[in-house]
Amino acid sequence: MKSGKIRDIVLGKALDPLKKETRHSLVLVAFFAWVGLGADGLSSSAYGPEMTFRGLGEYTSELGLYMAIATAVTVFIIAMAYNQVIELFPTGGGGYRVATKLLGPYSGLIAGCALVMDYVLTIAISIAAGVEALASLMPLGLHEYKLWAEMFVVAVLIVLNLRGMKEAIKVLLPIFIGFVITHAFLIVYGIFAHASSLPDLVPNTLAGTTELANHIGWIGLSSMLLLAYSQGGGTYTGLEAVSNNVNILAEPRVHTGKMTMLYMALSLAFTASGIILLYLLWDSKPVEGQTLNASTFKAIIDSIGFGGEWGNKMVLIAVLFFQAGLLFVASNTGFLGGPAVLSNMAADSWVPHKFRYLSTRLVTQNGILLMGISALAILWWTGGSVTLLVVLYAISVFLTFAISLFGLCLYWWKHRKDAKHWGRRFLLSLSGFIICTGILAVLLAEKFTAGGWVAVMIIGVIAGLCIYIRNHYQETKAAIHAVDQVFANQPLGPESTPLEPNPDDQTAVFIVGSSRGGGLHALLWVQRMFPGHFKNFIFVNARTVDAHAYGGEGAVEQMRAEANETLKFFVDFCHSHGMASSAYLGFGTDVVHEVTRLCEEISKEYPNSIFFTSKLVFEQDNWFTRLLHNQAALAIQRRLHFEGLQMVILPMKV
Repeated sequence: MKSGKIRDIVLGKALDPLKKETRHSLVLVAFFAWVGLGADGLSSSAYGPEMTFRGLGEYTSELGLYMAIATAVTVFIIAMAYNQVIELFPTGGGGYRVATKLLGPYSGLIAGCALVMDYVLTIAISIAAGVEALASLMPLGLHEYKLWAEMFVVAVLIVLNLRGMKEAIKVLLPIFIGFVITHAFLIVYGIFAHASSLPDLVPNTLAGTTELANHIGWIGLSSMLLLAYSQGGGTYTGLEAVSNNVNILAEPRVHTGKMTMLYMALSLAFTASGIILLYLLWDSKPVEGQTLNASTFKAIIDSIGFGGEWGNKMVLIAVLFFQAGLLFVASNTGFLGGPAVLSNMAADSWVPHKFRYLSTRLVTQNGILLMGISALAILWWTGGSVTLLVVLYAISVFLTFAISLFGLCLYWWKHRKDAKHWGRRFLLSLSGFIICTGILAVLLAEKFTAGGWVAVMIIGVIAGLCIYIRNHYQETKAAIHAVDQVFANQPLGPESTPLEPNPDDQTAVFIVGSSRGGGLHALLWVQRMFPGHFKNFIFVNARTVDAHAYGGEGAVEQMRAEANETLKFFVDFCHSHGMASSAYLGFGTDVVHEVTRLCEEISKEYPNSIFFTSKLVFEQDNWFTRLLHNQAALAIQRRLHFEGLQMVILPMKV
């Protein structure tokens, strides 16, 4: 069986990026966006509330109610603040785009690096917590195989996401719905089963707080609350996912984004604060080999009774399977959001441009593979420890939150004279900034030696590498611009009558890009080396439909207009000098395949054709420059030579 056939079976058949209905079939309405993006936030209820409750130590009965209320309030503050990001940046990009536009490129770089790490950890922690939930049903002797199970799940999700986000959502949708139904039922029943305790909950909490303060002091009490609140910071992760991926939402995007954010906020606030309340009402205690959710749900299910011990066990298995399944769904946010951030950073030349390229299934394949491989590496390094992963995760997330919300504060302050309701929006952004900065500061102070330093180091290393890559791209761009300037003053000739190419004449076919200087360099080189030999001059341009071009309505049409303008320049230049000329334009996700296809068509129409293109040649060529620059010229030459067509690559020194 051919490799292409195998690829189609595993990943699905190729999609046509130029068909309008293709993009409309891929975008997500609010409900599907809630499933695909909101699962990240909702799934954090599997580990965030437990981290908060454990942070209270032996004083859960005195302080647990405060954490339940604070969790719900914080969710809505952050969600409403990020609604402003959706309004101001409806093309997506989230924290990276906010920081870049409102604070400057280097603030954007730090936010982008933190976001990339955030999404890698989204995959890692979601899968680790999911396997942890399933392990609660198994004997302790089987727990040593958890890491291998996590690796397997990552591999499966990589393949699913290479097929496309919407396909992954359709597969995992029943799991999401099952989680919502089962957890909503358990939370509502668990609270009403102890309804008699609710009237005394507030006065008992206040009395316990006062007594505890008399023992350890109000400063000690406040410190304990702040630390527990910060340790539960993982609860709020995922709320930024919608603003990062507005570009994949159905029109009108802003409305769809806000509706998705509302669904996320309501579901997460209810679930996370409800679970903390269950811990409090059911006097939950840690059990070896089980999550706190598992032991609490077991107590609730046993109190209901589903046909004896066997029936109760089956219900608990179903609940934990849905919880683990939702965590696996949540990891899809990392596979979607991470490549989207890399694509935005690639557009600004912080990372290799190839992270903008789409596969035949119109997903950012390079980004998906990088996210998956990085998640495998970090799972292996941490041994799948949820406790350590939560620390790394929360630091990267709240660093992005703090930078983004600070940018919003500056924006509303600068526009206080002309923005409607600026004061209300400024206070909302400021509240979110204070909360997120406080959580970040406490986490760094308390958890620096427990893994926090690793998060800081990784973000710093990624940022340093990005700066090096961007400097290289800027130097290359300046060199290409210098070449363009040399040829920019080439005068048009005196002729005004266009000449149509004769298919029987000798034909020079030039594969050109967006650089007019590179195309003219090749044209003049051929005329100088083969004076009077070629009668026809054909120009070919194949544009890559990447994530940036495919990100919005009208973007592909704009790219088509720009490409046609460049080709028209070359054709007009030849006509003005009395040379027969025409142009061909193609679009695709693989530039090598598209150029090869066009060249084969041209060779049939013009059998006496020789193909030419330029290639950047660096003084110090190495694996790094080959990684950063598309080696399309050599790949096209190999393909054409295999088809019996002649192609010459002209060096262009930079």
